[in-house]
Amino acid sequence: MKTLYLSNAIMENEKFNIEEEQLTDEMADSEATDEKAEQEESTPEQEPAEEKDPLEIAKEEIADLKDKYLRQVAEFDNYRKRTLKERAELILNGGEKVITSLLPVLDDMERALQSGEKTDDPKVLREGMELIYHKFTKALEGHGVTKIDTDNADFDTDIHEAVAMVPGMGDEKKGKVIDCLTTGYKLNDKVIRHAKVAVGQ
Repeated sequence: MKTLYLSNAIMENEKFNIEEEQLTDEMADSEATDEKAEQEESTPEQEPAEEKDPLEIAKEEIADLKDKYLRQVAEFDNYRKRTLKERAELILNGGEKVITSLLPVLDDMERALQSGEKTDDPKVLREGMELIYHKFTKALEGHGVTKIDTDNADFDTDIHEAVAMVPGMGDEKKGKVIDCLTTGYKLNDKVIRHAKVAVGQ
């Protein structure tokens, strides 16, 4: 009988402990729910960011593009005026360098004429003319002017102009330059005057 009583007491005690734990858990859950609710109440609602009016955005973009366009137009106009001015100066004074290099040749020609009045020796006059000629060709070469070679050259329509056809020269001379009547010239590999030649037929 005593043992049965003790057993019932132990069971009642365990039941009480289980109920106490359940009650404690429920209280903890309730407190957590209350804290969460308080936090939600204390946190102010964030106001949505004010959205810009699409029309205002478009107006700002148009103003920006208009400003860029006007700047580009002004820059291009300045560039155009500067280029026209430089081109006009180049046309007006572009030959200055060439003319300056030819002035010494002109001086030599004047001296040769003065010397020719003092002598009748054709040899002296010829030597003077040859010196002037070589000086003149060197001045031209300094500006990229070169003579077109025609000595025993094949006829080439890019650099030669046939003014006469010479028959009976044989197969070896057929299509070859026989004689140069007027010298041709190139300026930096560009033909500025074709060589006028006679060609073997």
